[in-house]
Amino acid sequence: MTPKDIIKKFVVLFNAADAAALAELYAADAVNHQVPEDPVSGREAIREKFEKEFAQASMMCQIENIFEDKNWGILEWKDPLGLRGCGFFKIKDDRIVFQRGYWDKLSFLRMHKLPVPEK
Repeated sequence: MTPKDIIKKFVVLFNAADAAALAELYAADAVNHQVPEDPVSGREAIREKFEKEFAQASMMCQIENIFEDKNWGILEWKDPLGLRGCGFFKIKDDRIVFQRGYWDKLSFLRMHKLPVPEK
């Protein structure tokens, strides 16, 4: 599968809130670093992170663009509430080995009426 194929599958599973199937897209020792938060290492920890996030908010990812260069894929996305972001996916042997996402956490929390942490 190409990085673009894997990202398209990622979006389908993300929109279905299927944490277990999403986790299977990752290598056993993968790292998912959503920049507003600490990196998460390992497929099981990534699955747990998705489960927690899907329990907190109803999220949808609409593809704006997908770019691909060798073993890297880049997803530019938006959601129905107006939040925008992008994600970078490094792929090896048809698995995500590294993911980094950029999005505005404060806007996300406010849009989903979730508590905003105090400093």
